[in-house]
Amino acid sequence: MKIGNISIGNDKPLAVMAGPCAMESLDHALFMAEHLKNLSVKFNIPLIYKSSFDKANRTSAHADRGIGLEHAMTIFDRIKADFELPVMTDIHLPEQCVQVAPHIDVIQIPAFLCRQTDLLAAAAATDCAINIKKGQFLAPWDMKNVV
Repeated sequence: MKIGNISIGNDKPLAVMAGPCAMESLDHALFMAEHLKNLSVKFNIPLIYKSSFDKANRTSAHADRGIGLEHAMTIFDRIKADFELPVMTDIHLPEQCVQVAPHIDVIQIPAFLCRQTDLLAAAAATDCAINIKKGQFLAPWDMKNVV
């Protein structure tokens, strides 16, 4: 399969998904993307830039959650344009899929949400690749039901 300019498959080089856990600012995101891109080129490793606009699964309701979807979409566009990197982010609500899909290449479903049918269906309705993280509460053989 193709994700941006990267070919993914058993017969292809291993691709790395990396980036800051939570997107903090435009400057921080561009700084990280530039350094990750340089490492990707130096070591000839395909890279997908990953960062979250909203960390909705924090332990405390008062913890910082990130910069939000509206601000993040323009940052994702800049990373794709400036560094020619495919972009991945996680989503938490079905309506976020259609909003963010034009700005990214991969939708990631967080582990705690891997059984949320409406969320999975909304992600599948986009043109994005989907990375579903397996929840620890789920047996490995039950992931076939998620897919």
